[in-house]
Amino acid sequence: MLSTTISANPLKLDLRSHVKCILICFVATISMFQYGLDQALVGGFLSMPGFLKVYGYYDAERQSWSIDPTVQQLISSLVVGGVFVGSLFIGPFSSRFGRKAGLWTASLLNYVATAIMLGTSGLGPLCFARFLLGISVGWLLSFGQLYLHEVAPAHLRGIAFALFQFQLSVGGITGAAVDYGTHNIEDRRSYQIPLAIFFAAPTIQSVALFFIPDSPRWLVLQGREAEAETALRRLRNSSIDETELLAEFNEIKQSTREQVELNKKAVFLEMWRGTNLRRTLLSIAAVCFHSANGASWVIVYTTYYLQIAGVPDPFAYSILITSLGLIATIIGSLFIRYVDRRTIMIVGASMCGISQLAPAIAWTVSPGSAATGKVVVAFIGLFTFFYTGYTPYAWLLGGEYPNSAIRGYCYGFAAALNYLLVFVGTLTAPYFINPAGLGWGPKYGYIWFVSNFVVVVFAYLYLPETRDRTLEEIHEMFENKVPAHKFKTYVCSSVENYAVTAKEQVGRKGVAANA
Repeated sequence: MLSTTISANPLKLDLRSHVKCILICFVATISMFQYGLDQALVGGFLSMPGFLKVYGYYDAERQSWSIDPTVQQLISSLVVGGVFVGSLFIGPFSSRFGRKAGLWTASLLNYVATAIMLGTSGLGPLCFARFLLGISVGWLLSFGQLYLHEVAPAHLRGIAFALFQFQLSVGGITGAAVDYGTHNIEDRRSYQIPLAIFFAAPTIQSVALFFIPDSPRWLVLQGREAEAETALRRLRNSSIDETELLAEFNEIKQSTREQVELNKKAVFLEMWRGTNLRRTLLSIAAVCFHSANGASWVIVYTTYYLQIAGVPDPFAYSILITSLGLIATIIGSLFIRYVDRRTIMIVGASMCGISQLAPAIAWTVSPGSAATGKVVVAFIGLFTFFYTGYTPYAWLLGGEYPNSAIRGYCYGFAAALNYLLVFVGTLTAPYFINPAGLGWGPKYGYIWFVSNFVVVVFAYLYLPETRDRTLEEIHEMFENKVPAHKFKTYVCSSVENYAVTAKEQVGRKGVAANA
């Protein structure tokens, strides 16, 4: 829906005035490359002879290397299990040490996990490394996203999350391309070479983090308001009007003080009390859109899926399909500032559902035929396009709904539950799609068509619209129990008063200076 939202954001609502902050957000999203890389690489490993000779077996009947469904499950799902466990600790860690410290710790875990995967040829150490890598990837994702929520100007949070998806897509393309280049190597180098890339993104980001400030909102939560103002100045261009900057800081400071006062008890319990209950449930629901659309089997098993569908050269096709995600990200970044979040959710989930249904029907009518193979390729590509086009904004909504005092706890819990569901989806997918299991193949899409339909209905009925709203405005609307359909037009008087107070303070200082 193309329309204007009423907002108390005191900043100039353009892009040029905030180039510096967008560059800082780019640094915070470098870690997102890692998740896309892992999804693409491991999906390719499951079809590599060099990998299957170590962790698989030779199928004499088919005269090819294969892998046991249980081993396939462990390799693919343990990362998701690690993300789930790690996400449970995001709240306590972020509350005490902040977002940047979380990213540095995640990078260290990544180095350990990658070193184990490179050096081992045993299934046990590989499984442990995959689990440890999951904790690392989960923290890289969640702490990076929390930072974006709290530093980007309200009208540019969508652009910041487009950067997040851009990094994911580039990571996926890189992984698919490297797999394509090494998949014919007959020994362990076929997967060790791609694994070595895991060191790159966390190293680059770890160094860059020394040059960017902490989240001003987190610093205010710690009672370090002078440091918070300094951090906000570092995030904003020097050309921004002083009155605008102080108005923004006053909004953050006063609203955060109020939120801390409202949440002085056990923070995890506060998530489920009063107006926080609605915010927590909405945050969980929005984040879990990610697991409800079926990406846990389409994205992770793209190469394998194409292979069992009889598609020639599945590695080359997987690069093409992954590239569609990057195209969707670029297109989405052009209109995200002008289209409502709810509209994006409804359209994205609808198209993901259709993209699950069509291959399922084709496979039911003519399993394994060349025509069905073409349908599979087309709709996996369509699914990838819309999935990567809308799911970043589900994460965005999930972090916008909680208040600042409990955002880390709520977002971490939502991420944990999401990845628990992804874990279940990834763990069970081989039983459905593997010929050694039920052998459904693309017919597995029937289940995910239904789940996408549920997402569409929920988004239409219950999601509040938050486009262009500051986090402080969102807090005020939830505290005033504004219905979801009225969020778009509601005037936030309290937040406006915070901004006006700051402008009056600047005016008095100017008069005193000229006296």
